[in-house]
Amino acid sequence: MVQRVAIIGAGVSGLASIKACLEEGLEPICFERSNDIGGLWQYSDSVVDGRASIYRSVFTNSCKEMSCFPDFPIPEDFPNYLHNSKLQEYIQMFAKHFNLVKYIKFKTLVIHVKKRPDFPVTGQWDIETETEGKVESGVFDAVMVCSGHHVYPNIPTDDFAGIEKFKGRYFHNREYKGPEKFRGKKVLVIGLGNSGCDIAVELSNVASQVYLSTRNGSWVMGRVWENGYPWDMLVLTRFDTFLQNLLPTAITDWLYVKRMNKWFDHETYSLAPLNRTLRKEPVFNDELPSRIACGTVVIKPGVKEFTETSAVFRDGTVQEGLDYVIFATGYSFAYPFMDDELILKCRDNTVTLYKSILPPRLEKPTMGVIGLVQSLGATIPTADLQSRWFIRVFKGLLKLPSESSMMDDIDEKMGTKLKWYGQSDTLQTDYITYMDELASPIGIKPNVPLLFLTDPKLAVQVYFGPCTPYQFRLTGPGKWDGARNAILTQWDRTLRATKTRVVPSSQNCFPFFALLKILALPLLLAAIFVVFN
Repeated sequence: MVQRVAIIGAGVSGLASIKACLEEGLEPICFERSNDIGGLWQYSDSVVDGRASIYRSVFTNSCKEMSCFPDFPIPEDFPNYLHNSKLQEYIQMFAKHFNLVKYIKFKTLVIHVKKRPDFPVTGQWDIETETEGKVESGVFDAVMVCSGHHVYPNIPTDDFAGIEKFKGRYFHNREYKGPEKFRGKKVLVIGLGNSGCDIAVELSNVASQVYLSTRNGSWVMGRVWENGYPWDMLVLTRFDTFLQNLLPTAITDWLYVKRMNKWFDHETYSLAPLNRTLRKEPVFNDELPSRIACGTVVIKPGVKEFTETSAVFRDGTVQEGLDYVIFATGYSFAYPFMDDELILKCRDNTVTLYKSILPPRLEKPTMGVIGLVQSLGATIPTADLQSRWFIRVFKGLLKLPSESSMMDDIDEKMGTKLKWYGQSDTLQTDYITYMDELASPIGIKPNVPLLFLTDPKLAVQVYFGPCTPYQFRLTGPGKWDGARNAILTQWDRTLRATKTRVVPSSQNCFPFFALLKILALPLLLAAIFVVFN
């Protein structure tokens, strides 16, 4: 009998999970409470309870080559960074190409997920759903939770004394859709994350003044990196990861801070994080420094308290006449369909998952959480690999360590997270390290030394080039025959997106400064040798 897998949510993680089930001969049944796929990227003018909500102007922060499904490249005529409507179009194309929609039950709310009485033996789950008022229940062999983590807004009103006195309007950025009603108003945005910065920059074009409050600061990166290339095509490489792991911490910290300040000096712009060496996910915004320089966005410290019309900041300054306060303060994890949230929150009321996927204390490994982990890498390829890993664990093709060993691994990862990313409720990790950690036991991690011997042209791209998702479809289970060509042509598709006008090539001879860069290290070593001898 074919085993049935319940998938909760038809966003990118849910679609990846459906496909992973089909590749392994399982029967997926996906429950989606809305009437369409896409999850977070399914834009709506209204805010719906229990569903993710984005504003109209949202763009991706990962470029198309780094954020696609690994066996379905984003079309070459799409821009490098996609508007939410363009990404939703790609998601629709993916689902149609692999015929995934027929496995989805739309307008279906998952009410209850609970273990069956014989769970220690069978690992099965009872799931109760509601579709347009009709309640149904079913038995499933496994559950993949793909409900995302941008649904339940976090508004820490207890941290902001006097907010109840404020006579203007305050709300979470989840309710924000566009700038129209803020024309001529004074707006305070609390939170220096991607959403907070996007909203502050957008409002600065119409509001009389925008203030952006941050307690800890943050590094800010542009999507456009050196020589105009996408940032992640240059930063997320295996060679770069190798250097980070090889070099002493003092050197990697210095290099990291230097790289982050290369675009502009964050201290000058009042943005510098309190702990400059933490690898917390930076903010991606191409316009914020310009808005600060023009005075339309003013960076302020954390808010101490509110009065009826003003905000008092922790440095003692006061901003009068505020009309709106927007809390861009993130989201909370919640699983209202779980009778026993301890399945996921098994220690200190925090989400505790082995490999950021598997509850370690289940008697049977038949529940996986897909898409909860956060890193510099894109969600789509991460969810794709997570779902493939979980399915193979569920089928018994990957052997798990003991519960104590899994908890030890979680503790070790938590220690690493605190060292590199600081205290945070999110499951943050290094992208390439994490992806390889999942890929190795499946047998799909690229064997770089072997590639240098058998296919050096490909090896150079895999090791020194961007770690694009195609690398995890080169070999092993789920191999895609087009992966090699996709890697070798990834820069062609990237450049084609911006080369929309024929420009005569400059007739450059080999530049003197390029030669100087190449010779810099040996010249420096020679100079040191001469000085000390």
